[in-house]
Amino acid sequence: MFRVLKPYQIVVDVIVAGLFALVALPYELVSSSTDAYATLSSTLLVLLMATALAVRRISPALALGVAWAGAILQMGFLRPPGFADIAIFAVLYATAAYGSRRVFWAGLASSILGAVVITVYLFGPLPGFNTLSWSNLPTAVALLIAAAFGLGLWWTIGALVRTGIRARENRKAQEAAEAETVTEQERVRIARDMHDVVAHSLAVVIAQADGARYAAAADPQAATAALGTIATTARSALSDVRLLLTQLRHSQGEGPQPTIADLEELYAQVRSAGVDLRVDVEPTPQGIPPAAIQLAVYRILQEALTNALRHGSGGSVTVRLAWHPDRVTLHVQNPLPDSVAPDEPVRGHGLIGMRERALLVGGTLDAAAEDGSFVVSATIPIGRAS
Repeated sequence: MFRVLKPYQIVVDVIVAGLFALVALPYELVSSSTDAYATLSSTLLVLLMATALAVRRISPALALGVAWAGAILQMGFLRPPGFADIAIFAVLYATAAYGSRRVFWAGLASSILGAVVITVYLFGPLPGFNTLSWSNLPTAVALLIAAAFGLGLWWTIGALVRTGIRARENRKAQEAAEAETVTEQERVRIARDMHDVVAHSLAVVIAQADGARYAAAADPQAATAALGTIATTARSALSDVRLLLTQLRHSQGEGPQPTIADLEELYAQVRSAGVDLRVDVEPTPQGIPPAAIQLAVYRILQEALTNALRHGSGGSVTVRLAWHPDRVTLHVQNPLPDSVAPDEPVRGHGLIGMRERALLVGGTLDAAAEDGSFVVSATIPIGRAS
């Protein structure tokens, strides 16, 4: 029933309605007789039309009802059209521009019905006009068309404004939805990075801790080295987690992302955990690959090696990278424990994250158990990355 307006808009509408009443009331009093009956009708008519003008934006439905009440009062007192009737045009405009769906169509119906009522009223009971007959029928038809055109014109202008308002609102809603989508994608990316960092670092820490526990009695130096690796890995993971949390709080800036230059450090961490890691890169990258490709390759390898640390049998892990001019292929293979069935389905958030990273840069990824080993294979087109 009521729209939400800013305070200054309400103040402006009230002031406009007050000025309208100050101008319309003397005009209506001058154009009517001087008896008390005419003065009362003029005052009531101006008050009603001014009220309709004041509430036309905050409540188009109420304004339309008040305007009709003023028109009925005018016809009831047999008053001729006057200055106060100008408010009807503003009310019809408001019903089309700001009203609900029902008020919108009620405004259109009012403009048509109002034209008919005006014609019938002027050629009917209103004193000073000829009654409708065949001789003045063309004049009545012309009046009907003119009234319908005048009332309908203001309603049409309001409808055009309504279309502009809706288009602007839809554009803002679309921009807000797009911004929310981008924000959600950024959160998912950060969550994926968080998973990769924490999962890999914890896998290295657990492997080193187990090794240090077994080697503590026989080889204290090995235990000390393992504890040093644990401390270094934990510090690195803590730094990465802090960076990701900072990005999550302040998404307008992104921190540095790992590249293929950081792969050697990743391999060193895995080897320090006691894994026999064999890496083969052939052919090597020609030039500098796009940043999105480097990030995808690093994160996929990081997750694949983390899975090898956590779920592998402890045998040799093989990594093969091939940097072709149009694509990069990677292949990670590690032996599975005997307790894992060959046909056991592959599950886990890490595998989902690897597949999503490949898909984001237009690539594909397969992960499955093959002949007692777990194999991760990915193909990423270099030309599609942005």
